[in-house]
Amino acid sequence: MAAPYNIPSVHVKRGDTVKVAAGKDRGTIARVLRVYPKKGTVLVEGVNVITKAIKPTQDNQRGGFETREAPIHPAKLKLVCPSCDQTTRVGARMVDGKKRRVCKKCDAIIEDNLD
Repeated sequence: MAAPYNIPSVHVKRGDTVKVAAGKDRGTIARVLRVYPKKGTVLVEGVNVITKAIKPTQDNQRGGFETREAPIHPAKLKLVCPSCDQTTRVGARMVDGKKRRVCKKCDAIIEDNLD
């Protein structure tokens, strides 16, 4: 079943290297930490950093402020091909009976580099 029309399909996977194409962090090259396909967002290391106020609790006697990454829309990201080190779109091809992601510029297979 296809995702609802307002949730974008996510073209990157955890561990991919991406370049931010739009927003306050434009030009930043970083690694994808987590993908939220149901929300249609991606968490990228060091991108879209926000400051969150933390209330004092039993564990945390002092409150304060904490900086953390917030999810970003996948349309603002471009995949960096590990073979040619250029930003590229992702294609698909059947290789040995399995569907693989392919770089549109250099036609190399993009391996799933999950940590």
